[in-house]
Amino acid sequence: MNLHVWWDEPADGPFNMAADELLAEAAGERNACCVRVYGWTPTTVSLGGFQPSDAARSVEAIAGIPLVRRPSGGGAIVHGSDLTYAIALPRSHPWGARPQHLYDAVHEAMRRALTDAGIDAFLWRPAAAGQADDAFFCFDRRSAGDVVMFDAEVGGARGHKIMGSAQRRFHATVLQHGSLLLARNRHVGRGACHPGLEDLAAGRFSAASVRPLVERWLALVAVGLGSQAMTTAAGFADENLVRRRAAGFADDRWTDRR
Repeated sequence: MNLHVWWDEPADGPFNMAADELLAEAAGERNACCVRVYGWTPTTVSLGGFQPSDAARSVEAIAGIPLVRRPSGGGAIVHGSDLTYAIALPRSHPWGARPQHLYDAVHEAMRRALTDAGIDAFLWRPAAAGQADDAFFCFDRRSAGDVVMFDAEVGGARGHKIMGSAQRRFHATVLQHGSLLLARNRHVGRGACHPGLEDLAAGRFSAASVRPLVERWLALVAVGLGSQAMTTAAGFADENLVRRRAAGFADDRWTDRR
């Protein structure tokens, strides 16, 4: 199966979510695996599709930060110091058969890319099968297959989560969102500020390392698909088309639907 990749410029929450919804449609139309890699501006909190908006507005650490609701599930994520990806593929593909298949394929590729860069990372495996973790923020949760780093000086059995993902399963396609935390976000309070690669791998990772790391990750994802990563120079979709779709994600009725 072909792997199509787009590197998009940072955008606001509604624009990014609209583009990702269109990405899922494109995966079905192309019968391909499609990946969008992007950033966010301004700092934004994305809520999991099933999280109550009232809970977000009660968290002092993110007071005044724009909110957007993702179509995918999972916990809230503070964006702006992370690199986000959206991957979509047909449900008929083996990776689309069960949620864990796609999580593991994508996360194991990132673990290997980090290891190749000299950074020790591991896939989280819970002590008990089916163990629930419902912390408000994604990076306070641990789910099977999350990418974590352990700090020998600080210790702790849970380590630091640096990459997690969540899915939305449509009729014909699967959309998975994921966030690679690059650094602490200085625009939010302490309770919402989680360490990223620049903090945990000081001296071994910097902003200049991001593109090579992600390109290596995409190459490994492509290997798993039996393909090559084909990067398109232009943005993923027509800006006017995305902005029309984005109006729905900017509507308070969508944000406050739960």
